[in-house]
Amino acid sequence: MKTNTLTKADDPVLDAELVSEEQDAGSATPDHQSDTAPKQLAFSSDEGASRSTWIAGALVVGIVGWMGSGFILPSEDSAAVVTREDPKPVAVAVETSTAETTTQYYQAEGQALPDRDTMLRAETSGNIAEVLVRKGQDVSAGDAIARIDPTGNNAEAARAAEELARAQREFDNAQALLERGVATVDRVSQARATLATAQAQVTAVSEAAEALTITAPFAGRIETLDLDEGEFISAGTEVGRLVDITPLTVAIQVPQQSLNRLSAGQTATVRFITGEEREGTVTFVGTSAAAETRTFLAEIEVMNDDGAIPAGISAEVVIPTGEATAHFLSPSIVSLDTEGRLGVKTVNGGNVVEFFPVQVVRAQIDGVWVTGLPDTVDVITVGQGYVNADETVAPAAGEQTQ
Repeated sequence: MKTNTLTKADDPVLDAELVSEEQDAGSATPDHQSDTAPKQLAFSSDEGASRSTWIAGALVVGIVGWMGSGFILPSEDSAAVVTREDPKPVAVAVETSTAETTTQYYQAEGQALPDRDTMLRAETSGNIAEVLVRKGQDVSAGDAIARIDPTGNNAEAARAAEELARAQREFDNAQALLERGVATVDRVSQARATLATAQAQVTAVSEAAEALTITAPFAGRIETLDLDEGEFISAGTEVGRLVDITPLTVAIQVPQQSLNRLSAGQTATVRFITGEEREGTVTFVGTSAAAETRTFLAEIEVMNDDGAIPAGISAEVVIPTGEATAHFLSPSIVSLDTEGRLGVKTVNGGNVVEFFPVQVVRAQIDGVWVTGLPDTVDVITVGQGYVNADETVAPAAGEQTQ
């Protein structure tokens, strides 16, 4: 039987190790054991290395197989099919709205103006002889405001009268001489012209005498008065301001898109900033727009016989302009679509959201009246911000949403 043994000649590396071990062993063991020890050590080392190599390889294969089993070998979890449930419709609150007939109004801010407002002017020159009224006093048409010293006018009147008398005598003489054939027609014509001039002078002096008294052209209130006795004024000088506030005229500016809603004769309610409220009538609607604002002037006449409402204060004007069939809704229900249109979201019979563009025809503190919706419609009152048109929802009456 052949025995596998290693010698120094078989493996140079092993031979070197054995030599080293023999040297160590030689110092501690007898000589008869030095030949067998190297052979046993070499055999043992070869068998251990082979076994370790096989164990390490098996572990590597096992680890690689375990790591790849999730991709290669199907598991029970991966075999199960994952299914997703369809999302539930969004819950919204709806309220049934029915259209009603409502009155449309045009509303605007305006200013109360006097019915008539004029400056008082002197018609002739002279010294103020007498002031007959005071500022703030009510006067009637034709009442005297002040009088100018008539001294100069009296002199002019006397001279004009004398000139008229002389011209009259000359004309009478020329006419008599013409009848007797002594005077000529030209002399008579010249005398007639002189007489006419004298008559005109008398008339002018008489009118100047009337102009010495400054009178009120209409009934009103003396708003300002700048006159003192003895003061000299020239013809045309402004001496005061007369204002008539019975009735008042409230002026408003109407935008061009609302102009066709107003016309003369419409009734109006006017609320003044003082708290007074009066009924009025539209008396004027302009036909030419202001170049700066592109608006039209409209005027409303308000009776103010007692003069309780002063001119110049602010006023709110409300004018009924017709009737419309509309829905009354909370302003929070109205929204904008993706195109920027003002509208309302509703739910139809199939629980599908619909968007209706609307137009506000009347606004109140507690809501708005809008047109553009069907006569009866389910309006989304809660949740309209979370749904879009053509989306299916789960409607609930009132605010019973989850």
